[in-house]
Amino acid sequence: MLDLKFVRENEKAVRSALVARGGYKINIDNFLDLDKKRRKLLTKLDEVKQKKNDANDEISALLKDKKDPKVKIASMKDIAREISDLEPLAKEAAAQVQNILISIPNIPHVSVPVGGVDKNKEVRAWGKANKLKFKPKTHLELAEELDIIDFKRGSKITGSNWIVYKGAGARLERALFNFMLDLHTGEHGYKEIFPPFLVNRASMTGTGQLPKMEEDMYAVKEEDLFLIPTAEVPVTNLHRDEVLKEEDLPIYYTAYTACFRREAGSYGKDTKGLMRVHQFNKVELVKFVKPETSYDELENLVSQAEKVLQLLGLPYRVLMLATGDLSFAAAKCYDLEVYSCGLDKWLEVSSCSNFEDFQARRAGIRFKGKENTKTSFVHTLNGSGVALARTMVAIIENYQTKEGEILLPEVLQPYMGGLKKIGK
Repeated sequence: MLDLKFVRENEKAVRSALVARGGYKINIDNFLDLDKKRRKLLTKLDEVKQKKNDANDEISALLKDKKDPKVKIASMKDIAREISDLEPLAKEAAAQVQNILISIPNIPHVSVPVGGVDKNKEVRAWGKANKLKFKPKTHLELAEELDIIDFKRGSKITGSNWIVYKGAGARLERALFNFMLDLHTGEHGYKEIFPPFLVNRASMTGTGQLPKMEEDMYAVKEEDLFLIPTAEVPVTNLHRDEVLKEEDLPIYYTAYTACFRREAGSYGKDTKGLMRVHQFNKVELVKFVKPETSYDELENLVSQAEKVLQLLGLPYRVLMLATGDLSFAAAKCYDLEVYSCGLDKWLEVSSCSNFEDFQARRAGIRFKGKENTKTSFVHTLNGSGVALARTMVAIIENYQTKEGEILLPEVLQPYMGGLKKIGK
């Protein structure tokens, strides 16, 4: 969430950001008018409350001097009535302002390219796109032939785009997220968290998924709970409404969770196989840092996600997202895409974002130093380190052999009990 004072004093910057992002129809003029109305009502309410305090003091003085306070007490009724009339108006105006403020997206960082998806900028690439000497099969074909993923029974159990991992496929999935957790906790300094997969509305609002993305979430309406779309939500909310110690920053957390998304806006997109499933596994990286270090921390975060792909031997590229492709809460974001030869496509497996103080302001996450009584909002960052199931797609397709087997990346073999390949 943006600071209300910032919006008021930088309306041109906010308008420009909305245009650059595209698709956000927010009437800033109406918002600023509502804010003026809110402030006028609060000023008037404060004035009337001061009248009440002054009248109380006068009544006390009259009583002390043993004088009759009846006239002053009678005037208090008019003051009380005025307060009673003003308070709901001020409350309603504040709610209207807050409802709009919480719907305004973050301001993109100055380094972010302006435009839509076509303006995303490739920053670097690693490895070579794997061109096999034979016609590669897709992960759908290989998974069914090797009996490691069951798409049909997943659909039977739940519905389309729900899947069942089987045998070596289930073990490979488990190997992947265990390998990632060990890497991030052992080499990158993260503390492992295993959070709930259900969160409340305040948590979803704190990280920015609500109210904008509610239609894409699976909800338990009776209890107003939501299945998490990413571990970012519960992990960031670990410190909601807390004041952290400056000396404890930065704080790094990593978490494996299943993630759940309705993919309500996926019409017309590739949803075959593992490309766009409703439940997938992911290892998330979350950082709480001081504002002056957050952009260095972002670059470091990206490199840590890249390390996963390098160790897996998967060719990838790093894209800096343009303003029109940024998520609602991000000020700057890098996507990591791996190449998968069976589909002959680049597949997004990680988004690494700096939210600056946008999430912290929504979630009330502050910090202060030992000798400073003033608190400041932390900067929050998160990135996939990395996400399945598209990483699984890339491994199955890039490591396939002419005989229809799947060789296993060396770093995964210890997690597979020494197994070097998956065969029929």
